[in-house]
Amino acid sequence: MARPRIIGLLLALITLVVYLPAGRHDFIVFDDPEYVTENRIVQQGITLNGVSWAFTSFHASNWHPVTWLSHMLDCGLFGLNPGAQHIVNALIHAINAVLVLVLLLQLTGRLWPAAIVAALFAWHPLRVESVAWISERKDVLSMFFGLLCLLAYTKHAKESRTSELRPQTPAYWLALLFFALGLMAKPMLVTLPSVMLLLDWWLLKGVTRDEWQVTGSTWRRLVLEKTPFFLLVVVSCVLTVLAQRTEAVVALEHVPLDLRLKNAAVACGSYLLKTIWPMHLAVLYPLPRQIELVKVVAALVVIAGLTVVAWHWRKAKPHLLVGWLWFIGTLVPVIGIVQVGGQAMADRYTYLPHIGLFIAIVYELAVWSPGFSRKGERKSKIAGPAKAGTPTGRALAVVAGAIALACLVATIRQLSYWKDSETLFAHTLAVTRDNPIAHINLGVALEQQGRIADARTQYEAAAKLDPNRVQAQVNLANMLDATGETERALEHYRMALQLNRNSPLVHLNFGSALVKLGRFDEAKQHYDEAKRLAPNDPRAFYLMGKSLLRQGRSQEAVVEFKEALRIDPNHLQTLVWFARTRAVDFDPQVRQGSDAVKLAKQAVEMTGEGDPFILDTLAAALAESGRFVEAEQTLQRALQLLSDAGDTNTTALTTRLQLYRLKQPYRESFTNAVETSGQ
Repeated sequence: MARPRIIGLLLALITLVVYLPAGRHDFIVFDDPEYVTENRIVQQGITLNGVSWAFTSFHASNWHPVTWLSHMLDCGLFGLNPGAQHIVNALIHAINAVLVLVLLLQLTGRLWPAAIVAALFAWHPLRVESVAWISERKDVLSMFFGLLCLLAYTKHAKESRTSELRPQTPAYWLALLFFALGLMAKPMLVTLPSVMLLLDWWLLKGVTRDEWQVTGSTWRRLVLEKTPFFLLVVVSCVLTVLAQRTEAVVALEHVPLDLRLKNAAVACGSYLLKTIWPMHLAVLYPLPRQIELVKVVAALVVIAGLTVVAWHWRKAKPHLLVGWLWFIGTLVPVIGIVQVGGQAMADRYTYLPHIGLFIAIVYELAVWSPGFSRKGERKSKIAGPAKAGTPTGRALAVVAGAIALACLVATIRQLSYWKDSETLFAHTLAVTRDNPIAHINLGVALEQQGRIADARTQYEAAAKLDPNRVQAQVNLANMLDATGETERALEHYRMALQLNRNSPLVHLNFGSALVKLGRFDEAKQHYDEAKRLAPNDPRAFYLMGKSLLRQGRSQEAVVEFKEALRIDPNHLQTLVWFARTRAVDFDPQVRQGSDAVKLAKQAVEMTGEGDPFILDTLAAALAESGRFVEAEQTLQRALQLLSDAGDTNTTALTTRLQLYRLKQPYRESFTNAVETSGQ
C-alpha cells in the first residue's frame, strides 16, 4: 500500500504546485460578481438567512445550494480575498485527482494505468477553466461529491456480487447521499447513474480478480437498484429547468434545432481535438450563426468510427466501450441541445467526461505494455503486448512521461491568462473570432480601471458584431449616460427594449436616464414595468423612491423605500437613502431620527465602516436624534477615509461638522439633486 499512497501524495502536491500561481489572481468580471463580489448574501458568510436563500433561490439561473454554502464559507473565512478562494478551488481539484486514482484502483487493482489517468485528468490544460475560475467552484465541488459517490457505489457493488443484490448496504446509501450533494453543487452529475451502470458492466466483464456470479435477472436488478438515483435526477432536472427558463435557456427561434444538432457534433469533435492538441483555449467560444457541413460530417465520421471500434472490442477490451460511453454520455447535458447562454462549447464541460476518455486511451495502452498490465490481462487480438524491457515498452513509458510534462507546461501557460479580467478576455479575443461577449467583458474590465474610451471601443465592437445582443446595447447606453451623453444613451436603451421588452434591468436603466433629464412621468412607466416583470426585485421601488425625492415628494418616496426593504431588508442602497431621507428631509413628517439611525447603522455594518457617504448619512441620523457628539465622531471617520483616499473635496462635510459642533442637525433638499456616484 505504500506505493499507491506515495503516488497519490505526489499527484496532489504537483497539482497544487501547478495551480499555486492562482493564489495571486483576481476575481474576473464574468459571473464572479453574481457569485461573490456583488452578492451581499454570500459575503455575509454562513447565516440562517443565507442558508435559507441558498436553498430557495434561483439566483444566477441555477439551483445549487451546496455551491452557495461553499462560497459563503469562503467569505466567512477569507472575506473578499480572491487568492484564498482560488487556492480552495485548487485544493478541491487536487483531492479530486487523488479520488480518481483511488476509484480506478478499486475498480481495476492496477496502479500505473490508474495513476496516469488521474495525472492526465489533473494536469490537462482543459482543467484550467474549472479550477482558475472562482465561479466554477460548482464544477470542482460537484466532481468531489460525484467521485465519492462512485467510490461508495463501487464498494457497494463489491459487497453485492452474488445474484441477490443488496441495495440496502451502508455504502449504497452513502453513495445516494453523495450523489444528492453533488447534484446540489452542479446538476451536470445527472448522468452519473448511467456511469454506475457502465461500471457494473465493467465489473461483470471481469476487470476485478473475482468474477460476479451473473444470473439472468442481474441486469434488471442493477437497473432497479438505480431507481432512487434516477428519481433524484428527475428532481434536479425540474429544478434546473425552473431556474434557467427565464434567462439562461435560449429559445429555438434564436438558435434553431438544426444549428444545435450541428454544433453538438462539431463540439464533440472539438473536445477530442483539444484533448490531443489543447491550443487556442478560451473562456468562451461563441456560437456561430452557421456551421460548415464539412465540419459536421467530419465530426460525425470520427464519432461513429470510434463508437464502432469500441463496440467491436467490447468483449476483449471492455475499457474501450466503458471509457468512450462515459465520455459521450456525460457530455449530453452540456452538448447544446438545450442551449444555455451564447457559447458553442466550454473547456469546463470536459471536467467529468475526460475521465472516461482517458480510461479508454490509457487502459488500451496498458495492454501494449506489460509494465502497466497485471498478470492475466487478456491479450489484444490485433497484436500482442510489448514484452518487458523491449523498445516498445520503454517507448510507451517515455511517451507517457512526455505527455504528462507537456500537459503541465500547457496548463501553467493557460493558467497565466486567468490572472485578471483584462488579460483573460484580451486572450480570448486573440484566439476566437466574432466574440461579442468577450468584447463586452473586456469593456467592463477596462471601464472598472477608468479607461472609458477603451471600454467604449469594446462595447461598440460588440454592438457592431451583434446588434441584437441586449447587453451590448445596455452597456454602451450606460457608458454614454455616465459620460453625460444621456440623450444618445436613450437611443441604445430603446434598441435594447426592442430586442427584449421583458428585461427588468433595461427598464430600470432607461428610467434612471429619464430621471436625469427630468422626464419623471416617462421614467415612472419604466419603473412600473420593471416592478411588474420582477416583483421580487427591490431596485424598481428604490429607484422610484429616489425619483420621487427629486420631485420633492418625499412622503411618497418613503412608501417606495419601505416596499423595497420589505422585499429585501438588506438592500444596501435603499437602507442608505431611506436613512438619509429620514434624517435630513425638510418635511418634519418624514424625519424620524431613531429610524434613520437604525437604518444607517445596518448599512454601516454591511460595509464595514468603509464608505464615507454611508458614514455621513449615519452622522446626519445621529444629529437628527440629538446625539451630536456621536455625529461629530462619525463624520470625522468619514473625513479620514476621504483623506486616506486623497480626496480633498470635503467642503460639504466640513460644513456639516461645524453644524454638529453647534448642536444643529443638517437639512438637505433632494429636489433635482445630482446623483451620488455608487449610491
